[in-house]
Amino acid sequence: MSEKNREGKRTARERLAEEREKQKSAEKRRRVLIVGASVVCVLGLAAVIGVLAANADKDDDSESAGPVVVPSGAKGKDSLAIPVGKESAGSTLTVWEDFRCPACKAFETAYRPAIHELAAAGQLKVNYHLATIIDGNMGGTGSRNAANAAACAQDVGKFTAYHDVLYDNQPQETDDAFAENGKLVELAGKVDGLDTTAFRTCVEKGTHNSWVEKSAAAFRNGGFSGTPTVILNGKNIYQDQTMTPAKLKQLVREADKA
Repeated sequence: MSEKNREGKRTARERLAEEREKQKSAEKRRRVLIVGASVVCVLGLAAVIGVLAANADKDDDSESAGPVVVPSGAKGKDSLAIPVGKESAGSTLTVWEDFRCPACKAFETAYRPAIHELAAAGQLKVNYHLATIIDGNMGGTGSRNAANAAACAQDVGKFTAYHDVLYDNQPQETDDAFAENGKLVELAGKVDGLDTTAFRTCVEKGTHNSWVEKSAAAFRNGGFSGTPTVILNGKNIYQDQTMTPAKLKQLVREADKA
């Protein structure tokens, strides 16, 4: 074999190896986004556990302290879950999330289409629980205020649409933009029929703030490792590194046939 031919074959092998490495890198990035991104909100929780504990007793004396006003239709223990989907669905997805949490947005970006599809088909019901972990990690009130606004949207049957808008417009983790009620009202304009006087009043008065703080306390006391925590029929699927939207749909459809 001539030196030229050997060089040509070696170059082809090198190109093939490079392509395989690119594919591996792309897959790794996808895993980092869907699974590994949770490190942002998990390790942050561990690092500031002392701060959270110190602030826990302050919640009752905060400026938002007041009666716990439960959002319309909230269910579960202490009425802390906002349900989406048909009650008769064969599978239940429980999601603990924080509207400021970048890992929560990563989960939403990857899994939202599958979740919407399964819920619309009557195969999956989702119980959303709202946490305020980033407020504790980074300071501010954006997690709480966004959760209150989402609860206000729930009062008029617009939770799902507004929930999605909040994630689509999530600021940088260090930017407490959601602390501004004006920003939350502005985003409500992206949801048909949500920007009303009643919604604005609910947001500006922090009507559900005490309920949000109660939900946040339930998260802190629940033994969860971070946000998002995603549980399908009692099993934490966000910790499963083999999980994909396709696998989620397969598991739900299998349960629906059982």
